[in-house]
Amino acid sequence: MENKKVAVIMSTYNGEQFIKEQLDSILNQTYKNIEIVVRDDGSKDNTVAIVKEYMNKYPNIVLHEGENLGFIKSFFELLTLVDADYYSYADQDDIWMENKIELAVNSLNALDNTKPNMAFGNSDYYDENMKFIGTGPKNKKVSFLKALFSCCGQGMTMTVNKKTRNMIIENTPKNCFFHDWWTYLVCIGLGNVAYDNVTTVKYRRRKENATSEGQGYFRLLAWRIKHLLVDGGMKDIKQQMINFREYYYHQLSDENKKIIKLFSEKENTLGLAVRKIFYPKRFRDNLLDDLMLRFIFLMGVL
Repeated sequence: MENKKVAVIMSTYNGEQFIKEQLDSILNQTYKNIEIVVRDDGSKDNTVAIVKEYMNKYPNIVLHEGENLGFIKSFFELLTLVDADYYSYADQDDIWMENKIELAVNSLNALDNTKPNMAFGNSDYYDENMKFIGTGPKNKKVSFLKALFSCCGQGMTMTVNKKTRNMIIENTPKNCFFHDWWTYLVCIGLGNVAYDNVTTVKYRRRKENATSEGQGYFRLLAWRIKHLLVDGGMKDIKQQMINFREYYYHQLSDENKKIIKLFSEKENTLGLAVRKIFYPKRFRDNLLDDLMLRFIFLMGVL
């Protein structure tokens, strides 16, 4: 195995309750050439003190204290703070399987490193007390088309190469739905995505989590209705597409150019809506989700 350096980048905010377990799981990885780079996003609790305790014990932990940017901008800032071969996003409250980074490094080492590449796996769901809730979706199918409407991989399962990191730094988006979604778009659109069907993270589900994923389909559906339709999240997704087209259109394949051009047009005409509604390929693996998205096209929201 090539001894590539992996930067585990973690954005923290008031994470005192769970961060020790997460740090322990990262330090216990079978792959050892890692640097843990923490950027605290203005915590008001003992998170910083806890990280400093670990820094005193482990020389491969680095802490940056910053103002509150929100987790998306905080993760993008983290990419600029460390130089490495590969980069793994880490949340502050999960627990990693001990071979998570080793699997990712093996996958990335097999790819063309001149392109933006990503390796990711699955996660299983646990409650705040690490009581098992259920198994996350398996056998995910990735494509650029599907990536425009959902992020197939979860950030804490992702590891990317330096090319990906450099491209994000060069074109940090003005608007994106989530940092991991933007990262996924860059890799699926311009490089390679290696998907491993194994669970690599114990995903701790809390009330503060950004989505309702892992809490049942109908809760997830309710979250989507509130945040994507009522609160205008669909507009953010559309703007994400527009930004991606602005930055990377000329680097896309001919097929992907046609896809991004169709779905990122700013004006929603009737003819355009019809073309999207009857697009011959699936946008989501779940049939009900796919039909709902086509209904949203009919409404002119996306």
